[in-house]
Amino acid sequence: MLPNTIWFDVALLLFVYGIGTIFFGHFEERTPKIRRVVKIVFFTALVAVLSALFGHAAVFAFLGIMAVFFVIVHGWYLPKHGINGLTGEPREKYYALRGWTDATHS
Repeated sequence: MLPNTIWFDVALLLFVYGIGTIFFGHFEERTPKIRRVVKIVFFTALVAVLSALFGHAAVFAFLGIMAVFFVIVHGWYLPKHGINGLTGEPREKYYALRGWTDATHS
């Protein structure tokens, strides 16, 4: 049985987000830091609200939907545009798809 607390659900989200950042953070390398901060704050608040209002099932459903979205983007959309969904290569194509034009920006 899972702990019946919002904090369990928040910790689960942050764990998944942390693992995702380790393996796929290179896809966000040129995203402004403030946008990355706002993104994690937004999703953490969303999970807390879902957990408080609807319980664990809603959080797990949300994480499942996000996993499906991840598979669609990395398994279909990126390869459709000639980009490896795991490595983001070739970088030039990925940067063009994201609208990042300055190749020297880091």
